[in-house]
Amino acid sequence: MTALIYNELIKAFSKYRTYISFAAILVLLPLVLWGFSVGGGHMQRDIEQQFGDQFLFVGTLVNGFMATYITMNFLWIHIPFLITLLAGDIVAGEGAGGTYRIYLIRPVSRLRIILAKLIATYLYTLMVIVFFALMSLGLGTIWLGQGDLAVVHDGIILYSAADAFWRFLLGFAFSFVNLLVVASLCFMFSALVNNGIGPIIGTMSIMFVGLAITNIPIDFFDALRPWSFTTYFNIWQQAFHDPIPWGEIISGLAILLGHSLVFAIIAVVVFNRKDILT
Repeated sequence: MTALIYNELIKAFSKYRTYISFAAILVLLPLVLWGFSVGGGHMQRDIEQQFGDQFLFVGTLVNGFMATYITMNFLWIHIPFLITLLAGDIVAGEGAGGTYRIYLIRPVSRLRIILAKLIATYLYTLMVIVFFALMSLGLGTIWLGQGDLAVVHDGIILYSAADAFWRFLLGFAFSFVNLLVVASLCFMFSALVNNGIGPIIGTMSIMFVGLAITNIPIDFFDALRPWSFTTYFNIWQQAFHDPIPWGEIISGLAILLGHSLVFAIIAVVVFNRKDILT
């Protein structure tokens, strides 16, 4: 099984599109951090003007932690789209290329092959979120320095650098679970078709519809929100609440993992019945 997963990763990273995610993060986040470094003084003055009558500020709140907290909002749309670049092609791409006629005549079972592709997709997802964390939290604290993190939730909460750091680790871990749902959904679509573009479009379309249901305050959507996985995409923000609502987080993670499992099972069933002769 290890050899199969390694083989899938080799095939994935032999394609240029796999590197688009890392290239986009490598270009975008330094630009964002540079913007913070240039416009940090203006942001600090805005914060002081807004809350200066309630707090006495010493130092600056515009630091690597604030920059990371703001850039984590990319996890709603931008990073999920980058995940689909591999998840949408890892199964459908070989179907389009006609390689399954040779690939599936080997003694290795279809179940092991599809599971290897799924695990490779999850490993790629983990690589992207780790790289994003390193470029935002790691580079951000080096470039802009550390300090207190100000979070607005039922008022203003100030976290020390040590407290903020482990909350960021929790936030990125929760975000990984979010991205697993996106990867699983796109992987399912990839198993259904033989075109790598369709799964990407289908996944992002469902994302847009789900986010609309989640965020538009219409009474009709109230009954639909608990069933949409995008409703729980803000779970990373709960890592910065005080106290941390562990009950809500655990139930949200369970729902997200349940969606991922359902999508993965459908992909496995479809692939095991896939017609490779026509």
